[in-house]
Amino acid sequence: MLKRKNIRERGKLGLSRYFQRFNEGDKVAVKRELSLKAKFPRRIQGRTGIITGERGNSYIVSIMDYKQEKSFIIEPIHLKKIKN
Repeated sequence: MLKRKNIRERGKLGLSRYFQRFNEGDKVAVKRELSLKAKFPRRIQGRTGIITGERGNSYIVSIMDYKQEKSFIIEPIHLKKIKN
């Protein structure tokens, strides 16, 4: 698990990633932004899930956690869209 950014990735955050929009049913990958404190467990870093709804500026992502499906509320800067 990474604890620091690569030297070429340091600096300001990309605002386009912070304000990106997703639709319900989109597939996303969870990729933690290292410069911000993540508000979700570390064990879901790198997993994929489906957007099931919106809550404020964040999204509700449904992820299989081992054999059980769980919902997590994740900010859009920690999400990356996967093309179908």
